[in-house]
Amino acid sequence: MDLEAFTRAHGSTWDRLAALTGRRRLRDGEATELVDLYQRTGTHLSMVRSAAPDPVVVGRLTQLVAQARSRVTGTSPSVRGEVLAFFRMGFPAAVWRARWWCLAAAAGFTLVALLVGAWVARDPAVQAALGTPEEIRQLVTEDFEAYYSSDAAAGFAAQVWTNNAWVSALVLVAGGFFVLPAVYVLAQNALNVGIVGGLMAANGRADLFLGLIAPHGLLELTAVFVAAGAGMRLGWQWIDPGPRPRSVALAAEGRAAVGIALGLVVVLLLSGVIEAFVTPSGLPTWARVGIGVLALGGFLAYVGTYGRRAARAGHTGDVTAQGSATELAPTAG
Repeated sequence: MDLEAFTRAHGSTWDRLAALTGRRRLRDGEATELVDLYQRTGTHLSMVRSAAPDPVVVGRLTQLVAQARSRVTGTSPSVRGEVLAFFRMGFPAAVWRARWWCLAAAAGFTLVALLVGAWVARDPAVQAALGTPEEIRQLVTEDFEAYYSSDAAAGFAAQVWTNNAWVSALVLVAGGFFVLPAVYVLAQNALNVGIVGGLMAANGRADLFLGLIAPHGLLELTAVFVAAGAGMRLGWQWIDPGPRPRSVALAAEGRAAVGIALGLVVVLLLSGVIEAFVTPSGLPTWARVGIGVLALGGFLAYVGTYGRRAARAGHTGDVTAQGSATELAPTAG
């Protein structure tokens, strides 16, 4: 480690921590900043001790961390504040940083579903291979619509929430294994959607299919795409970790993926409520679909506004580092 370069790079952080530690009162946001700077400076102290144990720098940082620790124990954010900070900065920042992977997942899923749906709808031989005429008639005329009102709404919402959380967790974890497993899981789900949609369209019930899928499916599938995107971004670190060591990159992106998984629990809860209470309701189709569009639009606006802002401020969604971007130690040459 080039200790002089390291000190120049992080000296402003240490000075800011010293300034906040010495203040009698902290303004809005400064308590969170104090905790963040304390954690980062503690990391710097560990790095200096292990790589370049200069007694002067170690002594300065040890004293600074000790003073900040004493102050932090009295200014730690409340649980409520932590939760609010997570949904204001951590979760949207992590989703925003994975947005291109999420868009790729959405585009691939949609393309496969549309191609399979068109193939099934237009080819009677394919339909015959999927089931007997009686089985298809049962699906099209009864089973598909009846599914959304098969249980009491509250119980159905809980069942849907659990199932969707499982699917999202599966694609997220699968993506961590070199990307391809997540692509496979997404493709399987796209095939299922395409097959059912194609059978419904072939029997003149495409409007019913879209009217029942869209209210909850817009937000539900978006959550799955976000999980898949986060998983594939994590898996890509095996291939291209960038300037960070591979282990560091995997750990940081893994913690961000955990943050995304936690945030999606709330998103999937909302989609489950819509699926249980709105999709099978007596509202006209335009109203049910409109609710789905509003839910999706609200989520996209939330991520676009808060996620972009948090990412620009250096937040990554890392659940153990309060979202701050991982810093790299400068090296000579």
